Amino acid sequence: MSEADFAFLRRFLKGRSGLDLGAEKRYLAESRLGPVWRDAGLSSLAELIARLRTAEERDLADATVFAMATHETMFFRDRQPFEDLRTTILPRLLEARADRRRLRIWSAAASTGQEAYSVAMILREMGAALDGWTVEILGTDISPAAIERARAGSYSSFEVQRGLPVRCLLAHFSPDGLAWTISPELREAVQFRVLNLLGFFGHLGRFDLILCRNLAIYLDGPTKTSLFERLAGALLPGGLLCLGGTETILGYTRALEPDPNHRGFFVLPGTGRTASVARQA
Repeated sequence: MSEADFAFLRRFLKGRSGLDLGAEKRYLAESRLGPVWRDAGLSSLAELIARLRTAEERDLADATVFAMATHETMFFRDRQPFEDLRTTILPRLLEARADRRRLRIWSAAASTGQEAYSVAMILREMGAALDGWTVEILGTDISPAAIERARAGSYSSFEVQRGLPVRCLLAHFSPDGLAWTISPELREAVQFRVLNLLGFFGHLGRFDLILCRNLAIYLDGPTKTSLFERLAGALLPGGLLCLGGTETILGYTRALEPDPNHRGFFVLPGTGRTASVARQA
């Protein structure tokens, strides 16, 4: 790949997805984009870049972004945030929202759906505590291919063996050939749609809990600041934002502050401890 083509690709990815592809990642682009140009019937990576430069071919552009984005995900990834949700955060949110009996949760970088379905499984285990409640779980991702897979709710044996407890597999999945399919009840509990987080998302409304995990590590500073501040604006009073274990808002925005009791969770300034957040909402 020529210097000019790589420079264009970096600008293209930054503009379409916010992905900040380092100057040292040319080898990665050449490796990941090989299947894209071959599947499109093109003769080379140079021809792919030329098509991206001169034609508005959404499918080709989407395939390029999908190939370069890191869609690493798994059920109950990193475990501790989901334990915090199960044992503390969701019960306190239910207490805080008892008057309106409505809960809105957004998996903002949902990839192929494992995160959103993990939250849905936790809520399903809460049983009668949610009787009479309206619970909305939304999963969004920039990739149409990822969202299509999430809606299908079908996962390979390898995917269900990564992080999914056996009890959850038996309770919420059924075998389908070599794959495992999420139960209809769980699929109906989560809505998925294609969304680019670089764009406007105010039309989604506001949420009690937003998960945007392991995305910001691929963004540059100004893009992180913009994203964090707009996510803060999408939180209801007393709501929480959950980031990945290596991600932080510190140094990028003052629109949020760390929840001192739960690593990786952030709240609106002045709300303090999660317990008091819930009671003030």
